Amino acid sequence: MQLESTIICPACDFVSMETMPINSCVVLHICTHCGTMLRPKPGDCCVFCSYGSFSCPPKQEEETG
Repeated sequence: MQLESTIICPACDFVSMETMPINSCVVLHICTHCGTMLRPKPGDCCVFCSYGSFSCPPKQEEETG
């Protein structure tokens, strides 16, 4: 299971490496560069599934299930 994900801010293209929680989804993430509050896109459970290089751990488990 991948626990590190790279998030790319859709507002400023800033790239940050973030550690994902194992058993929950992150529905809010503030870009440390421009301050934009990221929320999941419709149909996604969290910001990692919408803007990250890897889906969140709960989704990864679901996909490999």
